[in-house]
Amino acid sequence: MSITSDRISLAQWRRDVAELYSSIRKISQKDPALASQIFRNKRNELFAKHHQSPLTLSQRNEFQGLKYFPYDDAFRTVGTLNRVVKRDTLDTKLGADGQIRYTPVARIEFELLNTPFALVLYWIEGYGGGLFLPFRDLSNGTSTYMAGRYLFDTIKGVDLGVETDTINLDFNFAYNPSCAYNENWICPLPPPENQIPTSIEAGEKTYMV
Repeated sequence: MSITSDRISLAQWRRDVAELYSSIRKISQKDPALASQIFRNKRNELFAKHHQSPLTLSQRNEFQGLKYFPYDDAFRTVGTLNRVVKRDTLDTKLGADGQIRYTPVARIEFELLNTPFALVLYWIEGYGGGLFLPFRDLSNGTSTYMAGRYLFDTIKGVDLGVETDTINLDFNFAYNPSCAYNENWICPLPPPENQIPTSIEAGEKTYMV
C-alpha cells in the first residue's frame, strides 16, 4: 500500500476513534456501563479489521478480543484542574517517527477509592497539539501492561470530556499504548510523576493472544 493510502487509512482510524468517544461522552451521562461495553466492542472491531490496527497481520488472524476488568463505577470520577504546575517540556524519541514533546499544563486532583490522588495532564507540542494523560499504577506488570496505560490522547480523538476547570476520569476506559501489542511500536510512556500508588483494576488488561 502506498504512503498516501496509509495516511488516508490513519485519518479514517482517527475519525472512527473520535466518533466513538463522542458517543461515549453522551451515553456515559446516563449509562456509563453501556458506554464501556460499546467502547470495548468497537475497539475489538478496529483491532480485528482495520488496516491501522496495532496488531500485525498474523496477530489479527488469531485475535480473540482484548481483555478487560469488569466495569466498576468506583473507578469513575471527576478531577479538578490546577493550572499551577511546573512546565518543563519532556522529549521522547519514537524511532522513525522522530521525537514527541509534551509539556505539563495542569495538575489533576481527584479522589478514587476514598483516597486523594493527583496526575499531571500534558499538552503534546507541535502543529495542532493535544491533551495527553498517561499513567502507571500498582497493577502494572501483573494484570496490566508493565509500562502503563493511557486515558486521554486528544490528537487521536481519545477524549472523555474536559471543561475549563474539570476533567472526566473513568479508568474503565484506560487502554494500552500500541507498544503493548508487539515490538513494531515505540510509545511515549508515563513519566515518574504519573504513578498512582494503588492498583487500578479497571480498563484494559495485559494483551495476550
